[in-house]
Amino acid sequence: MSNRTPCDRAELKTLFLFEKLDDEQLDWLCRDGHIETFDVGPVVREGDPATCFYVLIEGEIALRKMSGGQEIETVRSAHRGAYSGAWSSFLGDRVEQTYQASMYVTKPARFFVLDAGTFSRMMQQWFPMAVHLLEGVFFGGQNTRRIIGQRERLLALGSLSAGLTHELNNPAAAAVRATSALRDRVAGMRHKLGTIAKSEVDPAALDILITLQEEAVALAAKAPTLTPMEEADREDELGDWFDDHDISGGWDLAPTFVQAGITVDWLDKVEATTGEHAGDATMLEGALRWLNYTIETELLLNEIADSTNRITSLVGAAKQYSQMDRAPFQVVDVHELLDSTLIMLGGKIGDGITVVKDYDRDLPKLPCYAAELNQVWTNLIDNAAAAMGEHGTLTVRTYRENDYLVVVIIDSGPGIPPEIESRIFEPFFTTKPVGEGTGLGLDISFRIVVNKHRGDIRVESVPGDTRFIVRLPLTAPEIDDDES
Repeated sequence: MSNRTPCDRAELKTLFLFEKLDDEQLDWLCRDGHIETFDVGPVVREGDPATCFYVLIEGEIALRKMSGGQEIETVRSAHRGAYSGAWSSFLGDRVEQTYQASMYVTKPARFFVLDAGTFSRMMQQWFPMAVHLLEGVFFGGQNTRRIIGQRERLLALGSLSAGLTHELNNPAAAAVRATSALRDRVAGMRHKLGTIAKSEVDPAALDILITLQEEAVALAAKAPTLTPMEEADREDELGDWFDDHDISGGWDLAPTFVQAGITVDWLDKVEATTGEHAGDATMLEGALRWLNYTIETELLLNEIADSTNRITSLVGAAKQYSQMDRAPFQVVDVHELLDSTLIMLGGKIGDGITVVKDYDRDLPKLPCYAAELNQVWTNLIDNAAAAMGEHGTLTVRTYRENDYLVVVIIDSGPGIPPEIESRIFEPFFTTKPVGEGTGLGLDISFRIVVNKHRGDIRVESVPGDTRFIVRLPLTAPEIDDDES
């Protein structure tokens, strides 16, 4: 409930905004403006068209902004002359003319109220130099923020591309090496096969070789993973067995047989089987060398398969991360986004950092701008890895909280000093050395989560446990695509 009355020139002159104005200027303000009294309650709403400029004469006001679907109080003041409303009207249609915060009266209050158009004309005519300075600060800051933001994205993309190239190079190089070695083994098998074809081999003995070959392949397919100590012990056992049976170069064969899961008991079986049908004393050694070629070939094929699968997985993760060929807004499994980001950042995270995935797999799918959320996960995980250095634990946790999906990125680093914790989401604020950080990573993340998705992001930090908590609504937000 409000009540309008004419303004008093003398009263206006007591407010710090107007104390330097002359009588003619004060008369203009009183002619075009008015005094308005408000009871406790809302005066303007955030996002509504900004039509008036308000200056507090007496009473108390509170300014509130939406965050995570709730209004958060940002300012409470009873100071005479405190102002709010259409303060940027002098910039015209170059900026969106809406109220940037909701204003509430918390105690009955009186305001001097000026129409936005009148306020704009007043600023242009009375303070032309100040208007130009303010325009320069406002639009220059906007442009700087946009340019640095683009650079931040390009730096992140370059870093991810370098990491992905490194990650792809490892399995690709392994596949090339394995292919070259496989070519040598296949050539050896062809030579061995030619030797067998020229000799008078008992068909029954050849059947035995083929049967043993199939058994060796089956053993290699389900070979257990051994510790280095277990491998060394088994190699010693097989090496001794080869020595006992006069197999030349047996110690060179032992590592391959151990890798395939072959034991002394199986070798005894080979000896017994070949001994029953051997045409000469060299049958056992020939069988073992034929089996060695077979096992090496199988292991190399497995290595090539693993390498190519790894490459396929990395390419899939890159496509998931970039959201290539996908709609900007979609309904996704948030864990797929998190996993693709972790894969893309694998090189940065390093082997010294343990990654723990504490996922709630029963979470519903999330309506979101997936590619932009991946940028959030990149910023948070990259910061966490940098905070921990080469060693630590990175935990990625998901759970549901009422109508919100929550993602928590936790690192075991030294924590954020209390004196700067409240500033970390400020644009251009960074603790990194000059040239190493733009200070926009968390600012961009904040705008993507809060402005773009109507969610919430906050930090809780103590030494050894820093948590960035992101809350995202499970219902599709009504979002303006330009709001980011």
